[in-house]
Amino acid sequence: MTFTISNCIPSYANHRYKIQHAFMKKIIITIDGWSSCGKSTLAKQLARELGYVYIDSGAMYRAITLFFLRNHIDWTDDIKVRDALKNIHLSFSYNDKLQQSEIYLNDENVEYVIRDLVVAEKVSDVAAIPAVRTFAVKQQQSLGRHKGIVMDGRDIGTTVFPQAELKIFMTADIAVRVDRRFREMYLKNPNVTIEEVKNNLEMRDYIDSNREVSPLRKADDAVLLDNTNLTMDEQLAFALILVRQIIGQTAVRQES
Repeated sequence: MTFTISNCIPSYANHRYKIQHAFMKKIIITIDGWSSCGKSTLAKQLARELGYVYIDSGAMYRAITLFFLRNHIDWTDDIKVRDALKNIHLSFSYNDKLQQSEIYLNDENVEYVIRDLVVAEKVSDVAAIPAVRTFAVKQQQSLGRHKGIVMDGRDIGTTVFPQAELKIFMTADIAVRVDRRFREMYLKNPNVTIEEVKNNLEMRDYIDSNREVSPLRKADDAVLLDNTNLTMDEQLAFALILVRQIIGQTAVRQES
């Protein structure tokens, strides 16, 4: 699917209104892509605009990684991994004050702890473990039973919801991605260096795209969104037009 972004941006206000007030049908929207491409930012934006539920699949893998680190689980040992997963309960709760969903690990809010660089450095390794992916994918699929969700990750459009009505694959220039991630990490850890962040992103890119189970790749029917030179409002405008087109097409098929 090919769309011209420049033609989409001017009509943002009209499309935003039409989506919120003219279409009630629920669909599943998946957003995959490289680290620090703004997947979660766009997913949250879309969820707010459409009144959908936002599911951060990456947070689930981060929470599992946090559990493994805290409990000194040897994730190269399949038996220990499977035993550890039996003791993990993940859930999301909406924070009214911050207006966002936050992840809980065994009833503990770990939304901010999982963003630490220590977790970031290990999450791709843990996420590549077949037993971990099976565990997480089952939970993710159960969350989409009734549709009306926006989920971002690495294999959402290819493995978790291959039949999703709208799939977006995000990318951006590596220098831009490093800068975005560095700014985010610096607020939490002023000692972090841009070189550390760059190395971490490159390592995660390699592991995510080369793992044996559900590697990161663009689904054949996904729309490519390169937001290197886009503002948040511009990328949202583009995505909302895609939603309107997909919902309109679905409505026509149902009527015919």
